[in-house]
Amino acid sequence: MQLKIASYNVRKAVGLDRRRDPARILNILNDIGADIVTLQEADRRLGARPTAIPRALIERETDYAVVELAKNEVSLGWHGNAVLVRRGLEVASTRHIELPGLEPRGAVFARVGRLSIVGTHLGLMRRWRHRQMNAILSHIGPDARSTIIAGDFNEWSDIRGCEPWTDAFTILYPGRSFPTRRPVASLDGIAHGCDVSVCDHGVVTSGPARVASDHYPIWATVRLGESVPRGSVL
Repeated sequence: MQLKIASYNVRKAVGLDRRRDPARILNILNDIGADIVTLQEADRRLGARPTAIPRALIERETDYAVVELAKNEVSLGWHGNAVLVRRGLEVASTRHIELPGLEPRGAVFARVGRLSIVGTHLGLMRRWRHRQMNAILSHIGPDARSTIIAGDFNEWSDIRGCEPWTDAFTILYPGRSFPTRRPVASLDGIAHGCDVSVCDHGVVTSGPARVASDHYPIWATVRLGESVPRGSVL
């Protein structure tokens, strides 16, 4: 089972040119061609948190289906975290993961075949990120071996900061993804269990991705079913 996974903090579809352009975001996702996409900041922050990327546009312009994670009729996800899957992939179950913190944070869970996907946007302070990582790990439990966590980890160091996960996951930073004007930090990452191996990975830094958000999208091609050593950072 080989799949391409992507993660993208879309900043509510507002680019560096200050234009809200959801079609531009979707064009970037189409070019990446991932099977599963986790999005951060997919919904606006205020009120009922309406989606920044209309569902009708996703249906019309892409081959993706929205994983049903929203708790109302106007949001795309939950706490800004959304998941898209290529049409034809079956989503067996979904869950919300409450995260502790001084600011509202959450994570979303989807089971796609034998693979578990967690999308998240962790907090700005490391001590709270560690608590949030522990909450996610506790929620996943024995499914950690076949789980991928993808999102904006908000960790400025690419050699430490994910200690709560390193016994159960390998941490992958595909490259410097923030900020797009001059990327200096690998804030966006992927953590995968020992039954998931990474075949290839990268950061999309060309074309409209340069202005569509303040983050670049990341991606990885993964294969499920081959054990790899735990606890490493790539």
